[in-house]
Amino acid sequence: MKKSSYENLQNHIRRLKTPEIEVWKNQYPDKRFAVHIEIPEFTCMCPKTGLPDFAVILIDYVPAEVCVELKSLKEYLVFYRNVGIFHEHFANKLMDDFVKAARPRWAKIVTRFNPRGGITTVVTREYRGR
Repeated sequence: MKKSSYENLQNHIRRLKTPEIEVWKNQYPDKRFAVHIEIPEFTCMCPKTGLPDFAVILIDYVPAEVCVELKSLKEYLVFYRNVGIFHEHFANKLMDDFVKAARPRWAKIVTRFNPRGGITTVVTREYRGR
């Protein structure tokens, strides 16, 4: 197998220290309802070139005991502005951190990255809790 020029560029992603996603107590934990969040102006960087990547992030979730506090989610996402990260790794890191904070019944995250070199990347991850 040919060695990639991207070798070892992303070994730190799972350990990346990000701002905390805060939550608040759901007053309707006995009800099943969905929350839809759209982030139309997400930015991060290409880990190889350092050039900016732009994306639309869609988060759908069914809360359980808590709901996500949006200002902290915004601060979490702004953190990535100067982080070089693969699209696939970002989607997985976001879901891991989102689930850790919110412990939802169900969640789906879609990351739609704008074309780079004529290619659009869409990464989708779904979580099924309780």
